[in-house]
Amino acid sequence: MRLGGGLLVVLAVGAAGAGYWVLAGAVLAAVVAVFTTRLPASGDGRAERYVGGFARLALVVVYGIVFGDYVVPGAPAPAAAGLVLVVAAADLAGLRLPAELRRWSTVALLVAAAVLVVLCSVIAPVPAAVGIGAPDVAGIVVAALVVLPFLLPSEGDRALRRTATLGGVAVLVTLVALVQLGPIRLGLSATSFRDLLYAADAGQLQPLLTVVVVLATVPAALTTFTDARVRFAPEGGLTGAAGGIVGAVAALLVTPYAALLAAGFGTVAELVLRARGRHYRDAHD
Repeated sequence: MRLGGGLLVVLAVGAAGAGYWVLAGAVLAAVVAVFTTRLPASGDGRAERYVGGFARLALVVVYGIVFGDYVVPGAPAPAAAGLVLVVAAADLAGLRLPAELRRWSTVALLVAAAVLVVLCSVIAPVPAAVGIGAPDVAGIVVAALVVLPFLLPSEGDRALRRTATLGGVAVLVTLVALVQLGPIRLGLSATSFRDLLYAADAGQLQPLLTVVVVLATVPAALTTFTDARVRFAPEGGLTGAAGGIVGAVAALLVTPYAALLAAGFGTVAELVLRARGRHYRDAHD
């Protein structure tokens, strides 16, 4: 489940730039993601392979950064780089997560999201320090840009249903986080979900949050890296190893904001290529 690991840092980045209007960005991203279910899969051209591989590698870097910030706060950058390297090594060794394990991890993350929504609904929110303000168009677009990569559908007959569900979860979690913390506290740091639990009078759930982060980042990083390598670099393991090294260096050096923007722009470029492929196909039918 891509969304689980990404949303932990996406909301902080979006709220820092758009304030309360990050919610509008999440809604916009959900709507765009639903429409992408009508696009064909990425082609096999060089541009499609490079852009798709770049976007997926940026997502893996985001998962690594989230893992480091939440699970190893004493050394977040080395932990982030370490996760990317472990994922690349696991892919090179042929490790694949069983479908049943992936399914249950998704269920666990959905349950965790439901628990968070309930906690934030029954506890009085922190008094807001600022008002909603006028619409921030640029902030809304950036917020949608960084949310979109985590909502894109997987191929399959149920892609529309899955995408609509993920979009709804993203919007709901964004809403309760904003109500509970407000945009200033939510956007203060990449680990603002820790503050969210304390604000909801659930600080004792911090160890559970760590477990949720592991479930949200490690499987997603491995499946994203493996799927990208199989789809966009099927010629051998050297490309995957090189991607792992580049991703580890990026996880060590870049900020969450930079990694999210890279994933967002890469995703938009991939969607443009997919839309162009559909237009070309329709013109020649």
